[in-house]
Parts: sequence; structure tokens; C-alpha cells
Amino acid sequence: MISRLLLILTLFGLMPAVQAADSADATAVTVPMKAVRVGTHSYFVQGLPGAASTENQGFMSNAGFVITRDGVIVFDTLASPPLAKKMLGLIRKITKQPIKRVIVSHYHADHFYGLQVFKAEGAEIWAHRAAEGATRSEDAALRLAQRKEALFPWVDDNTQLLEADRFLEGDTDFEMGGLHFALRYVGPAHSTEDMAMMVKEDSVLYAGDLVFRGRVPYVGDADSRAWIGALDTLIALKPKVLIPGHGAPSRTPRTDLVFTRDYLQYLRTTMGQAARDFIPFKEAYAATDWSKYRSMPAFNESNRVNAYNQYLRLEQEGFTD
Repeated sequence: MISRLLLILTLFGLMPAVQAADSADATAVTVPMKAVRVGTHSYFVQGLPGAASTENQGFMSNAGFVITRDGVIVFDTLASPPLAKKMLGLIRKITKQPIKRVIVSHYHADHFYGLQVFKAEGAEIWAHRAAEGATRSEDAALRLAQRKEALFPWVDDNTQLLEADRFLEGDTDFEMGGLHFALRYVGPAHSTEDMAMMVKEDSVLYAGDLVFRGRVPYVGDADSRAWIGALDTLIALKPKVLIPGHGAPSRTPRTDLVFTRDYLQYLRTTMGQAARDFIPFKEAYAATDWSKYRSMPAFNESNRVNAYNQYLRLEQEGFTD
């Protein structure tokens, strides 16, 4: 009976459509996602804990959107086109306004792989000039290959690495639909091209990966001195709500910004002193008091790597703090 049905479908040219539908179902994400309102016009979706995996289907970072009377501004687009499509569906449940613009906080895979979905909606992509060419680099190709293995079928050969339509030279303010936006270049910090976005009327700050709330941030070999300065810039904006790149929103932004700043400063002080005194890293790490951070999520995954990379960086810099 089934073979007869397949024969009929084939004869009438219906099989490709059925296969296409099956393929679409295979790439649809099933992880929970909801749009959370954090201001009169501002929303975000919160990624799940942990690194990108088949368990969370790559949904491990945050993204946001702001609805104006003239269109929607999106901040980051998640880690795959199917995730972005699910986010777009949530936006469409709230408004039919066109998607006018996407702001890319930085070109790390979990924040921009969904760009093609919003580009297809007619959105213009903005990012900082320091990101120009990032999608064409060898590192970008290697990361895409890794993600195709780790997150197939949600990341596959159809996933496009899109560059910005407009590269910003630095801080940029703009107005849309009666709302005022302040884009602040806060790199090099977590990346060379870090951008944050303040929605002035809502006093909501989308901080990207300058803040990992409720967990130890991944610092790696980032410029920790510049990152500390960038956090001071965000503190001066005095937001009422902060949306981090990972983790829950903060209604006490200064506390969370200061926590991240102090963690970075602690890395610089302890590892810088060790480098200056020619103490081997293994010995310095073991002797450092990590009790304030040890119980936090991602400590085991991130802290030693952060400390080691900052030790090497400060060794090269010549510690001057």
C-alpha cells in the first residue's frame, strides 16, 4: 500500500515537495524559546545554559528586538538560521512591523549565524568596521565546519556567513519610529568589534558578550584592560535593565557590570603579579584564591583558560596596572 502511494506521488510530481517538507521538519528547532518584555518597546530571548550542543540545538546565547512604530530593530540573531526563524516567529506574534535593521554585537558564531533569516525579511545589517572580513577568515571557515558537525542539521551547507551591509566607524546614534538608540563601540574587549546598544526611552542596554551574567565570563586572550574600560563606558550609561550576551536580564545593571569588571581586574592583578615575579603559571594558579568565583557556573570550563591566557598576555605586555 505504501509503495503504491509512493508511486502515485512520484508519477504526479509530488515527491519533491514531500521530501522538502521532511527536510524542513528535520531542521526545525524544538528547544523552548519565548520573547520576554523588558521595556515598553524592548524584548529579548534567553539562551539555555552550557556550550552549543545537540541538547540545546545551539540555543545558548541571548538576542533582542525593539519594536518602533516604523519598524523593528533586532540585536543579534542567534546561532543558526532555524533558531533565527523561531525568533522571527515570536516577533511576528507581537507585531507585523517590518524588520528594518539588525545590529550585530560581534561576529562569534552563536550571535550571527541567523542573519540570513532577517536579511531575507529586508533588514539592513550593521556592525562595527573591525568586523569587516571576519566571515572570510580561515578561523570563520574552521568554526563553520566545526558547527556543521556539532549542530547538524541546524547548521549545514545552507548556512550563510553574512557580512554587514554597513560598517560603523565608532559610536553611532540614530532614531527610528520615535525611539532613540545609542550604539557604543566597546571593543576590543570580548572581541575586536564589540558593539552595545542602549534604547534610551526604555533605558534598556543590550550589552552583548561584555557581560556573562550569573557565570564566569569567557575571557580567553581578550584585551582585559580594554574590556575593563568598556565596562566603565556601559556603567556611565546608567541603564535600568541590562541584557547580557548570556544569562538572565539584570534589573541591577551596575552590580553586574561591576562584578564583571572586578573579575577582570582580579585576573590582571593576580596573573600580572605572577608574570612580573616570574612565577610559573601552574604554581601561580594554584596559589590564587578563587573562592569568590569557584561555585559559579562555567568556572571549571573557563577560569583556568582565562587565567592562563591573561598570564601570557600580561607577560607580553609587561604589567603596568
